[in-house]
Amino acid sequence: MHYLQGLLMGLAYVAPIGVQNLFVIDMALTQPRNRALQAALAVIFFDVTLALACFFGAGLLMSRHTWLQLGILLFGSLLVIAIGINLIRDGLRARAEEIPRPRRSSAGIVASACVATWFNPQAIIDGSMVLGAFRATLQTQEAFLFILGVVTASCLWFTSLPLIISRLRRRIAAVFMQRLNLLCGVVIILYGAKLFIDFARMARP
Repeated sequence: MHYLQGLLMGLAYVAPIGVQNLFVIDMALTQPRNRALQAALAVIFFDVTLALACFFGAGLLMSRHTWLQLGILLFGSLLVIAIGINLIRDGLRARAEEIPRPRRSSAGIVASACVATWFNPQAIIDGSMVLGAFRATLQTQEAFLFILGVVTASCLWFTSLPLIISRLRRRIAAVFMQRLNLLCGVVIILYGAKLFIDFARMARP
């Protein structure tokens, strides 16, 4: 029962469009399937570690130290904007018939996955509130089953997403895929801008 509850909560937590999903979608649209799956595995690793940290109380540290929140918001917003700019720049540089683009390095994929997850203030805040609230109501055995369900949801979602997008990519015109890829970059930049505005508001005396 608690495992199923964790599974459903985990799906509700990762499914909404966010930086992680847009990153995985971009990789599935522009990279070979093996690279897209590599990106998905990297996102899963960082998403699971973030979920565990939030579940077992790391978010409490952020809530008690404003300077830490400000630092994560500032650094995270700038990194997210940089990812979006790179997506747009690469998309404009590549002609429609050249998709998929040249393969990204494994180190670059892992770094981008880390930034999309651990330097995403909204993910940390939401995870701390949602998962932390559930942790407070569960016993040790129940908590283990619940977080196992959350981890399973992350694995299922981020492995299914690139496989589905990669399969659909073959049936979609290259120009449309390129525009969709550019749209991902724009959305990520807007998301980063929102985070920077949140930082500015919080830093205001």
